[in-house]
Amino acid sequence: MTKEPNVSVEKKAAKKPAVRRRQPQTAKAGVRKQVRTKSSTPKKQTQSSKLSDTAHYVLMAVGALIFVVGFYYFFIRPYSYRWKPCYGMKAYGVCLPYGYSVHGIDVSHHQDEIDWKALKTVQYAQFPVRFVFIKATEGGDFKDRAFDYNFAEADSTHFIRGAYHFYNPNTDPVKQANFFIDNVRLKAGDLPPVLDIEKKPKDVAKLKKDLLIWLNRIEKHYKVKPILYTSYKFKNKYLSDSVFNTYPYWIAHYYVDSVRYEGEWKFWQHTDVGTMPGINEQVDLNVFNGSMSELLEMTIKD
Repeated sequence: MTKEPNVSVEKKAAKKPAVRRRQPQTAKAGVRKQVRTKSSTPKKQTQSSKLSDTAHYVLMAVGALIFVVGFYYFFIRPYSYRWKPCYGMKAYGVCLPYGYSVHGIDVSHHQDEIDWKALKTVQYAQFPVRFVFIKATEGGDFKDRAFDYNFAEADSTHFIRGAYHFYNPNTDPVKQANFFIDNVRLKAGDLPPVLDIEKKPKDVAKLKKDLLIWLNRIEKHYKVKPILYTSYKFKNKYLSDSVFNTYPYWIAHYYVDSVRYEGEWKFWQHTDVGTMPGINEQVDLNVFNGSMSELLEMTIKD
């Protein structure tokens, strides 16, 4: 047996704190374990935060894109044509197409109440406005609230006038034709009635069939071939059949220097941001593809 060294009581007592010092080490180890345990949670939170940031940036990008497109559509596009070189002559707030002498407008309740006496002055302007198309009806039961007033005033101020119907593909064509007939009385000197088709069809074959029903019904009643109004893209895509080429074509084609449609046409709606005396709102401007005598030749006869 090895003899135990002679150690005083004081020295033994001094060693006890060394034992106590191990416990904080255990506690520290526990803390370290606890820290390690908690360190896994921020990793998940970091991943979630990254996904959240990505979604945030995507939403910001989409929002910016919507803003840019909207800003261009409403504030740049309608006026960009004015900033282009004008190869024609400037009048009525826009650059008029070159080479046309017969000008006109089309109006509806969207132009509010028109001062026709003030508007009449454009008949004697450098680029006289000779004709006006007026919205009469839409679908099978909507009559433009300004039609009666506008139609009568156009006559009393000696504009060559015409009336148009805004077609609804979801309404019976006979009902639409009869509604137009019930509300529009044309006389000698008026332009032929107009069918305005703009809404994209669900069934193209049905649309073609229904449009011909409307056109035939109107032609039979007024004894004159109706005018067909639509954009050149709509015409080429949906109404390219030869039968629709037999109707006088009024083409809607904005912000270009010349018509790109290859077929025959009679009227060209070249802008929707014109300005006129007597009209507080912007107005559509048109030209006739011919002379004044040719325009008069198109009008309804006795």
